[in-house]
Order: sequence, then C-alpha cells, then structure tokens
Amino acid sequence: VVCAPEAGSDEGDGGGLAGALRAHLSARLPDYMVPSAFVRLAVLPLTVNGKLGRNALPAPADQAYALAAYQAPQGAVETALARIWAELLGVERIGRNDHFFELGGHSLLAVQMSSRLSQAVGVELPLSTLFARPVLTDLAASIVELLSRSGPQELPSIATVSRHEPLVLSFAQQRLWFLAQLNEGSTNYHIPLALRLRGLLDHSAWQRSLDRLFARHEALRSVFVATQGKPRVEVLPPDAGLPIVEHDLRERSDAEAALLDLCHEEGHTPFDLAHGPLIRGRLVRMSDKEHVFLLTQHHIVSDGWSMGVLLRELSQLYRAFEAGQDDPLPPLAIQYPDYAAWQRQWLSGDRLQKQAQYWRSALAGTTRLVLPTDHARPAQQSFAAATVPIIIDADLTRELKRLSLQHGTTLFMTVLAAWAAVLSRLSGQDDLVIGVPSANRGHREIEELIGFFVNTLALRIDLSGKPRVSELLERTRCTVLAAQEHQDLPFEQVVEIVQPPRALDHTPLFQVMLAWENNAVGSLDLPGLSVEAAREVLDQVEFDLELSLGEHGEEIAGTLGYATALFDQATIERQRGYLLALLRAMAADAQQEVHRIELLSTAERTYLLDELNRTAAPYPAERCIHELFEAQVHKAPDAVAVVCDDERLSYGELNAKANRLAHHLIAL
Repeated sequence: VVCAPEAGSDEGDGGGLAGALRAHLSARLPDYMVPSAFVRLAVLPLTVNGKLGRNALPAPADQAYALAAYQAPQGAVETALARIWAELLGVERIGRNDHFFELGGHSLLAVQMSSRLSQAVGVELPLSTLFARPVLTDLAASIVELLSRSGPQELPSIATVSRHEPLVLSFAQQRLWFLAQLNEGSTNYHIPLALRLRGLLDHSAWQRSLDRLFARHEALRSVFVATQGKPRVEVLPPDAGLPIVEHDLRERSDAEAALLDLCHEEGHTPFDLAHGPLIRGRLVRMSDKEHVFLLTQHHIVSDGWSMGVLLRELSQLYRAFEAGQDDPLPPLAIQYPDYAAWQRQWLSGDRLQKQAQYWRSALAGTTRLVLPTDHARPAQQSFAAATVPIIIDADLTRELKRLSLQHGTTLFMTVLAAWAAVLSRLSGQDDLVIGVPSANRGHREIEELIGFFVNTLALRIDLSGKPRVSELLERTRCTVLAAQEHQDLPFEQVVEIVQPPRALDHTPLFQVMLAWENNAVGSLDLPGLSVEAAREVLDQVEFDLELSLGEHGEEIAGTLGYATALFDQATIERQRGYLLALLRAMAADAQQEVHRIELLSTAERTYLLDELNRTAAPYPAERCIHELFEAQVHKAPDAVAVVCDDERLSYGELNAKANRLAHHLIAL
C-alpha cells in the first residue's frame, strides 16, 4: 500500500482533492506507483534534523482508501467479469477499478478468463485487449463494444462421442505415436514423479485411490492399436487397476543406493503403447514409516497440468478411503477421447486456415540457432542430459515484477526476453526461435481432465536494430500474445506448414525451450503423512537447452537442462550467470540498449582476457611449419583442427585435403 501524505489546510473537499490527485498521477505514472490512499495533514512531521519523520506519519483511516479500495461492479458485463476474476485469482471481492495483473494474473489465467468469458457473455476476447485494458471497468467497456458490433456468439462445447465407434487420436497423440514408431523402445517421453512419504501409510487406501484414478480417467486407460499402419484408441476396462510393484528395502544397508538403482530402472523401462497400461508405479518401503513412491506416465496420455490434477485427486481419494468414506469426486462430464474428436472437428475450415496463415507468416525464413558448443554435434541427436539449478532471489524477483507491471508484460514474458537476449549474444544472431509449452487448457470442460493437452508454441524473438530493454519487452509481449491467440494449431501441423530443413542431429524450428511452471502443479496433502519430492535426476532432454522456471514463494527457481553431448557443466553455469546478470541489468534500467549490457563477471573477464591469453610457448625454430603440422597430425589425427560454421575438420582430414591440393599444384 502506498500512502501519500498531503500537506495543507483542512478546508475544502478532501475526497475531491484526493480524486483529482489520483487522476493527475494516473495520467503520468504506471498503475503500481499511484497511491492507494491519501492522508490530509496540516503539516508534515519533521525530525530534529529537519527530515521527514516517517515514523510520526499517522496510519491511513478507512476513508482514506474509499475512492481507491473498492467500487462495486456495475452492469451485467462488469458483474460477470468480476465473478470470473474472483474465481480464477482467488480474490473474494473484485472492484471495478481492480487491475488483473496486479491481483496476480498471468498469461495462463488470461486464457482461462477468456474461455469463461466466452461462455458467460458469448464473446471471444483477444488477449491483447486484456493486456491493453487490464482494469476491470475498462475491459468491460471493450467487451460491451465487441458485443455491440457482433452480438453474442454461441461457441461450440465439447460433447461426448460414442464408445461403439473407433476412437481417434488427438493431433498431439498422433505425432507422438508416429515418433514412437520411429524410435521403438524409446524412453524419451516419460513423465516421472518421485515422492517420499513419511508416516504410517495405509497400503490398502493407497492402492484403492490409485485404482480409482485409473478408472476415472479414460486417458490413463488408453492404448494405441494400429490397423494397416493407422492408429486408433482403445480404452482398457475401468476395473483393470493401476499396476503397482512393491519393493522392500528395510533390511538393506545400502537402501538409498538401491533406491537410485530402482529409479534408474523405472525411468529406462519403455512402455508398450499397443497393450499398456501407459501409467505404472512402484512403492518402495524404506522403513515401517517411510516409503518412496515412483509414478511414471507416458506423455501420450498425460502432461504437466495433468500431474497437478492427479495429485489433487489422489489426495482427496486417499483422505476419504483412509477414513472409511466413499469416493468424494464428482463425475466427469467428458473424457479425453471426447476432446480428441472435438478438436479434429473444431479445428477445420476457416479457423484452421487463419491459424495456419498466422504461423506460416510468423515463422517464414527462420534459421537454426547456432550456439557455441564444447563438443561437436553428433550425427544423430543425443538425449542424454544433466541440469544446473537456477534461483532468482526474492529481491530481484520483486524488481522483475515491478518491471513487468510497468511495461505491460508478465513475469514469463520478461524472463523470455532476457533468455532470448542471452542466446542472441552467445550465437551472434538477432532473429531466433524459442519453444514454449502452452497448457492448452482454454476450455473449462477440460481443466480437470488428465490427458495430453499441452501444445508447443514456436516464439520468434526479434532483437534486430539494437533495441532498448523497454523495446525488447514490447516486442516480446506482442509475439507472445499473437502466438497465444493462435495456439490451437498443434505444433506438429505448424512444422508441416513451415517446412523447416530436417536433420537427424537437431529438432525442427527450435533447439532451445523455456518452460514456465505457473499452472500450480500442486502437492499431496495426506493425513498422517509428510510428503516431499524425492530427488529426481533429469538425464534426458528433447532439446539442446531446456530452461524450466516458476515462482516458488517469493523467488523464481528452476533448472537449466542441457544435452551433455554438446555442453560441459561449466559452460552451462556461465550461461546461468549471463541470464542473472542480464535480468539484474534490465530491472535496473529499462532504457539501456540490450546489446550494451555487460554479462561477464569480473572473474570471467579476467579468465578470458588474461589467463586464456597466456599462450607464450617455446617455438622450435629449427623446424618448418609443415613439419610441426605433420607432427600434430601424427600425434592427434582425430582432434579438431579448424571450424567454419557447422563444418569441422580434424587434423587428419585437413592433412589429407592439404596433400591433395599440393599434389594438384605440383602436377600443373
């Protein structure tokens, strides 16, 4: 709360003066800097040194907030909008002057708000409108204007389909099934979970809860059977049960080492897509009062958001069954196969053409990001990986939130802009594409479903023309909003439309991912048990670099995953430092040019300029250069001698080429 002391006489209308001051400041300051309350004082209290006595300032009375704190929504649209905001933001009372992003809104909640709004008043609201007019009364006015032009529109809902007819795959499932056929036995698309449970676990209630989840969600019971090379979905019976293997390590002196072996074995055991089940678990008993639960799902039936649904429902079921109660969960109106059928029908015709045209234009002429690597890129992409942790402390997080609010971006957009700037500096490219997962849960009917809904957006970030920080934030905001308004087209179709060059050594369209975890994955709340995430080791990545971040309390935290075939840990740790340095600089001055921001620490600058340049070495003056070169060829023929763009030549290859050229010249 910002309170502005107002010195002067007590004559006149204090409320009117406060309103005039607020209007004056609102026209000149960003929303977060406009005072929330005004206190009228006859004189400002001073200290003995003549400075403002802040501790002597009176606390604002309730009436000081009256004009800013709450004004009830007016009219049907404002009322509907306030109800939607309250539900999504978890705020009990929403006023007409409240600001969506100041209350905790972000891009994902904006998409959900748009979906709920379409159901409530029959209008498809562009996300750009919300970002341009985030105050409730202003946004409501825009909605009224849209309704006056086109009237309310009846948007299609997701209906159930017959289970007696063949069930289709969603677009995302179809692509993943195809990739699985190309790489049979692959474990690249597993979704792992490891939880350590301390306390007395009711094994019967635990198994019953998991079986009920398995029966409740058809996605978890789906298998993918091919007929004449074309896949279809079949659903296992609800009473099949979720397979759980139990391990007892209570008598093992090396229990923790044995647990790691089990984790590795679980993570590297492939699924059979045709027979399933495509979810399985292991319950490892470490002692009478400690268990570790391993759960693995195939991505073709689940995603990150689904994990949150699973944990919430598992908590509710276990709590009920452990207390001897019945299943407390309400029935689901639709299932994932219903969504898959709806998606194929809905995403067609003009809607498909408009989305396709956007991506065709947005990604035309993109080039592959070429980052300096520690090792030559293998002929076929390697998925072996490791991670380094990243923590953005509370102070910098607050500053980044302030920067974001001031420039009309979300925290995700600000971090995306910084990450793009780091990649641009490393690669020397000012036009690059970063992949971003999108939850794709815009329709309310699918928010509580488990299934493979997530889509990937290829975001093209433009850093040309030496933009200032503020300009880069604006470009990034426009790019993200436009992509989210066209997020329904599955990534696999975007790839087909854009037709980027294909190669086995890298993924198409982009090689770097930024995942923002703002979907509240959730945690288990179990009676009589404390639950914590067991240490997970990420040993596989889909891309060269995978930056995964999210808000955790007052900090931003996550990991930077990397392909170990390309990068060493020290290189990735430096990249982490560059990102943190750039974020600090952005928060300090939004008007500086991005390319002038210093990324190197003092220690790294000394290392690069001084230590690496200590290259003095004794030179055998009695030998010629070609003799020295041939000696190196004999010593290390496979070592890299020269690099040009993506091409590398070893000493042996370079020597062979040089000899061929020499013999050709001699023969002339």
